[in-house]
Amino acid sequence: MYRHSRLRRARTPLTLLATAAIASALVATSVGSASASKGTTASKSAKPTVVLVHGAFADSSSWNDVIKQLKEDGYPVLAAANPLRSVSGDAAAVKNLLASIDGPVVLVGHSYGGAVISNAARGADNVKALVYADAFLPDTGESVNELASRFEGSVIGDVLRPVPITKPDGAKDFDFYIDQSKFHQAFGADVSANTARMMAVTQRPGTGTALNEPSGEPAWKTIPSWALVGSNDRIIPRELQVFMAERANAHIEEIRSSHAVTVSHPDAVTRIIEKAARTVR
Repeated sequence: MYRHSRLRRARTPLTLLATAAIASALVATSVGSASASKGTTASKSAKPTVVLVHGAFADSSSWNDVIKQLKEDGYPVLAAANPLRSVSGDAAAVKNLLASIDGPVVLVGHSYGGAVISNAARGADNVKALVYADAFLPDTGESVNELASRFEGSVIGDVLRPVPITKPDGAKDFDFYIDQSKFHQAFGADVSANTARMMAVTQRPGTGTALNEPSGEPAWKTIPSWALVGSNDRIIPRELQVFMAERANAHIEEIRSSHAVTVSHPDAVTRIIEKAARTVR
């Protein structure tokens, strides 16, 4: 401020010329700094953004240890807040998030989140890879509930607790929770009892609409996919996971894990995400 006031008082041609020269230098420096900054930003964002979509009976905190490792490895990460209200509505919410991201995306889904990403990525040109972690990969017209009953081994029908709800439009539905007393063995047998208790208390319900709504045309038909199969999963049995992953021509890896693979085996989840990310150009 002091220099500016002196320049305003001294209106000689020489001073004006000096001011112009200083201004030119400042502009040049600013442009150079902006270019350097842009280059730095570009180099920092050279890796694709990883978008994580949780499933029913969980929330975004289920990705915490995966997020930590991805961030340490230099990946931009976003964990979507999945509404768990309907496949089409949840997919639309995730699709809006995808549209806000510059550059390529690796889209990752756990459990019911797999159905959401299969629909959200359709027509989203920046999604270059899909990763399914103990997740559903529905085909057109298939629902999560129908798929879960297609193969033996899922206990989901025995552990759910329905809570009647009224939607904003007045329609009746149910929020489904996993019974807290059954959560540990059903959802996350390989996490500690204390962790399972916390997960059971903080679980977010999925509606009957979400679990029964048929999928649209899935994006895995056109986007390369990876699938991490939990062989000890009691929510989505191994045989069902393998069936869906093979049908999608996904790159399949298997691990001895419960359904809570993002919590019990974050290293394995991170590894398969980064394998998919390294194929993105």
